[in-house]
Amino acid sequence: MIEIIILSFVQGVAEFIPVSSSSHLILMSNLLNFENQSLSIDISLHIGSLLAVLVYFYKDIISFVENKILFFKIFISSLPVVIVGFLLVETGIIDQIRNIKIIALTTLIFGFLLYFSDKFKLEKNLEKNFSYKSAIFIGLFQILSLVPGVSRSGIAITAARLLNFKRVDAAKISFLLSIPILSAVSFFGLKNLILSESVYFAKVNLISIFLSFIFSLITIKYFLKYIAKFNLNVFVYYRIFLGLILFVVAYL
Repeated sequence: MIEIIILSFVQGVAEFIPVSSSSHLILMSNLLNFENQSLSIDISLHIGSLLAVLVYFYKDIISFVENKILFFKIFISSLPVVIVGFLLVETGIIDQIRNIKIIALTTLIFGFLLYFSDKFKLEKNLEKNFSYKSAIFIGLFQILSLVPGVSRSGIAITAARLLNFKRVDAAKISFLLSIPILSAVSFFGLKNLILSESVYFAKVNLISIFLSFIFSLITIKYFLKYIAKFNLNVFVYYRIFLGLILFVVAYL
């Protein structure tokens, strides 16, 4: 149970800030020798994060008719990573890139890219400037998030900042993009949950979903408040610090 609480906390926090939830789940499990952590548990944790986004942005979702153009752009932007992600899972490649050496490299590289992007102008907002061109640009960038250590939210925020979106709007774009992406991931998770003959497996996954939901909801709320007042440097410094430690562990 302690393992699930820790993994749910890591997922709930890391999914929505630019530090990579998948890499932290892998690292935490390896460091503490967790038995429950697996790709199926990761998926269950992502279901909890999806529910949190749906609850937090329920007003936007309810007014779907009014926002149908925005949601269509979100859908278009999500297609590249969903398609490529499906191919990586089906071919088994996704498991081959889940290692500390890759995480160390991507944590550093995309930490510096986040720092560079955050120096761009703060002039665009979601309501007026999120065009189809912007959606496709950010969507293509999100393919990189399939590599552990890159961070889905991080690369979406980075891409949005490169396009001069304000920090809060960049984060909102990232959160909205998580809806179709996490939905696709959740579909496979629910299928495994329904088909599973193990009662223990079902209980573990349901608990993971609930705890991840709580931690994710809290993170979304306070992350938006934070970046409304401050830049992204604290996350850049964290990524560089973590990346250097992982390089030492992986290569020395």
